[in-house]
Amino acid sequence: MLYLHGLGHFHPENVLSNAFLESLDIGTTDEWILSRVGIRERRTVLPLDFIKETRCRDLRAAQEAAVYPNRKTGALAAKMALGRAGVEPGQIGLVLAGGCSPDMCIPAEAATIAKELGIECPAIDFSAACSSFGAQLHFFSHLGDAAPDFGLVVVPENITRVVDYTDRTTAILFGDATAAAVISTRVPSKVRVTHTCFGSAPSGADDVWIRRTGHFGQNGARVQKFAIKRMSELHQAHQEAVGPERRPNLYFIGHQANLTMLKSVAGRCDVAEDRHLFNIVHFGNQSSAGAPAVLSQRWDDLRPGDRVSLNVVGSGLSWASALFELD
Repeated sequence: MLYLHGLGHFHPENVLSNAFLESLDIGTTDEWILSRVGIRERRTVLPLDFIKETRCRDLRAAQEAAVYPNRKTGALAAKMALGRAGVEPGQIGLVLAGGCSPDMCIPAEAATIAKELGIECPAIDFSAACSSFGAQLHFFSHLGDAAPDFGLVVVPENITRVVDYTDRTTAILFGDATAAAVISTRVPSKVRVTHTCFGSAPSGADDVWIRRTGHFGQNGARVQKFAIKRMSELHQAHQEAVGPERRPNLYFIGHQANLTMLKSVAGRCDVAEDRHLFNIVHFGNQSSAGAPAVLSQRWDDLRPGDRVSLNVVGSGLSWASALFELD
């Protein structure tokens, strides 16, 4: 059994509104963006003046201009998770990190975040693009006797640094966020993770990419079709697992890619409007941090008896899910 002790999230202060994107003169309007992806605003670690002046064409300059590096946003989200869990940094026995937008090839992002927190323990990156958070939970749940009392999972996604702001198809999507979780297979908590899974279809590995020296790119139509089908299957499996008597207490959280896609999945799975949790309207596509950030933002709203089905998809093509149950 895997237990969730605390969740944390961090969004940077700078707001990328639809009005700002319209001011870049790349063929967007508020109405056009809302009709396609349902996003009103996003957050970024980049100064708005930098985006306006450079359109983020120079990737090295973008990294240097960022207000926060990943180690900082990772530590900020982790401190919230640790505080909610009532766990001290010195109690953490393993740090897992990873996502779509690391600061460096080496050292491991997990190591830099651990250093920022003053944690001395094994620290490794375990990445599966936007599926990373679910994949990390799945991996930790299978550690068996090798698992420490407490583990820390962090997904820092400051992806606006690799967005081309001359390309309206990607510029309208992404916002920065970081999410973190304190987990254990040994110490019980009020939130049990009763099911995790991870899978991938490498035949689609070239459909979403960020080259080491390039911007984000994707085969949007193919990826959206895959995401809707896979997330629907994952949530339907959780609906069957909880049974008809508990289904009214089951929340759905999907990969925060775009609102149109999320509503399509909710419609296919007959998810009631008040059981669909999302934050994409005001935070955009936050890559692997999006779905756990939604859960973290609703942490204080969850009640005993609630169930949460978290389902994500990512490059690879990969997918992961977790079913959370509150005692």
